[in-house]
Amino acid sequence: MPDLKQINTTWTLFLDRDGVINEEKPDGYILHPQEFHFYPGVVEAIARLRKYFQRIIIVTNQRGIGRGLMQQDDLHSIHNIMLAGIEQKGGKIDHIYFAPELEDDAINRKPNPGMALQAKQDFPDIDFQKSVMVGNTLSDMQFGRNVGMCTVFLTTTQPQMKFPHPAIDLHFESLPAFVLALALMKS
Repeated sequence: MPDLKQINTTWTLFLDRDGVINEEKPDGYILHPQEFHFYPGVVEAIARLRKYFQRIIIVTNQRGIGRGLMQQDDLHSIHNIMLAGIEQKGGKIDHIYFAPELEDDAINRKPNPGMALQAKQDFPDIDFQKSVMVGNTLSDMQFGRNVGMCTVFLTTTQPQMKFPHPAIDLHFESLPAFVLALALMKS
């Protein structure tokens, strides 16, 4: 099990989007900015994470684009709203990677490592051994495992998940709960 005390500003944080930062839409995809709703306390939590991590990156599967339910411009509009909300509270996201592909074996679609490899290409100083993947699905956890990251599972959408689980290093009820645990370990 990883020790949160080891995390410092040389580490990178990878975050899933739906179910981690914002509420998932139970019957489908977030297709429009008005459907995007932050979880309580997440914007402030992301601002606090900046003092623990050098870089914060979002990695999100967006199959709705591949299915023709939305365009990339729609996704960018949603992300602009999200980034504005985060920046308003003093947070910063360094980059957002998304996978619009439909095929489960597409390299960029989690759990496959493509988005992590893109991040490493764009930010060569990323060390996956000094990275944390926070998500709410086993696909997110396997994505992290596939490149050697520490994995943190949030039970926001799957409170019935059984622990321990071989793909999960740590688990919390929400992103703010993870940040609180990190702050307590670092104090």
